[in-house]
Amino acid sequence: MNGVRLGRTNFVVHHQAQQTSSFRLNLVGLKSGGERGNSFAALFDDDGLVLTLMKGAHVSYPETFHIGFVQESEEKVNEIHQRLKEDGFDVAPPKRAHGFTFYVEAPGGFTVEVLA
Repeated sequence: MNGVRLGRTNFVVHHQAQQTSSFRLNLVGLKSGGERGNSFAALFDDDGLVLTLMKGAHVSYPETFHIGFVQESEEKVNEIHQRLKEDGFDVAPPKRAHGFTFYVEAPGGFTVEVLA
């Protein structure tokens, strides 16, 4: 392997882990890797990323903290944006910045970026 690749990360969420897990699965197509009650969920992508969610009572992320999911095209970014709007999320339209991007406040207490 050349370079460094993020392979595993854990987030503490204030919602039930399954609720946040379901959002991620629907948002960017992550696969469920199992759950333990309402307090733990594991998600996987096709490139080996393991994203775990654990319910916690005291969750505090820095104001600008976010996680980004890169998509293969601007069309895919638009599809995800439209799906979120239809699901009732308050999400601004994608714009050109460091890519074609938008941000959404996810269940669990942190921000998700979707970009191409």
